[in-house]
Formats: sequence, structure tokens, C-alpha cells
Amino acid sequence: VVVAALDDALRVDRDRALAVRPRDERRPDELERRRALGAHYGRLIQEAAAPAQLLAVRPDRDCVWAQYTIKVAQRANVQQALQAEGIPTTVHYPVPLHHQPAYSAGHSPQAHPHSVAAAQQVLSLPMSADLTEAEQARVVQALVRALAAPHLTAATAPGRTTA
Repeated sequence: VVVAALDDALRVDRDRALAVRPRDERRPDELERRRALGAHYGRLIQEAAAPAQLLAVRPDRDCVWAQYTIKVAQRANVQQALQAEGIPTTVHYPVPLHHQPAYSAGHSPQAHPHSVAAAQQVLSLPMSADLTEAEQARVVQALVRALAAPHLTAATAPGRTTA
């Protein structure tokens, strides 16, 4: 999504909210299922000691994992390796917000280095309330293989952090 003007961002958010609301009404169990799947992904990735950074959820907050996003070094290579194993991935925000036309005025492209780094490293794994734990295990096993490939080294892998 490219935000050319602030009105575009508000329209996209409103449209997404309208599109999501009926789904929540049809499947009240979906949010709880997504929470459980998000926690399971985190456990699998940590147990595998995969050099991927998990996104932290503050203890006083909740997350329903609309996407399950991680940070990895050399994202394009990891994404290509996962695709070769039949694992679809998505990059939801490849351009930092301050590089978007609506927000770029008055911001140096080098401003907000964390935002720039995130835009280069974020990768969303398959996520759906219909995903099985066996499918998640397959995704994480493929992720571990992709991250262990020769194009990645420990020196280039993003560290684990908590917020």
C-alpha cells in the first residue's frame, strides 16, 4: 500500500475495518484461535533457535495476529527459499512510512533508522485461523533451512529483542 495522502491512509483503515467486522461476527472463535497460533509460532521458532527476531507483545497488551511477522536478515533470499518449498510469505510494509509521498516532506530518507531496517527485514509467514499446528511446524522447519542456507551467516542475522 502506497500512501500518497493522509486521506488515503484513513480511507484504507476505514475500508479494512468495514471488511474485517463481518468476519469477526461470523467466527467469534477466530480471534482466540489466532492468539493460540501466534503463541505456537513463537514457541516453535524459539525452540528451533532460528535466527529470526520475533516481534514482542507488551505484557499489558493483546495481539490477534492478523499477520505473523518476523524480522530476518537477507529477506529476499529467505523468501525465495521458502517459496521454493511451497511456503507463501508476504511483505506488508516494504516502504517505511516516512518514505511514503504523504509523509516524506520534511523527513530525511535516513531519518528513523529502525523503521528503515524493519522495512528491509520484516517477513510475514502464513497465518490463518484455519492453519494447523502441523502446517506451522512445516513452515518453521522450512524457515530454519532457509535461515541456515549459505547466503546467511550469524553475523547478518537480526538479534532477538523484546519491547
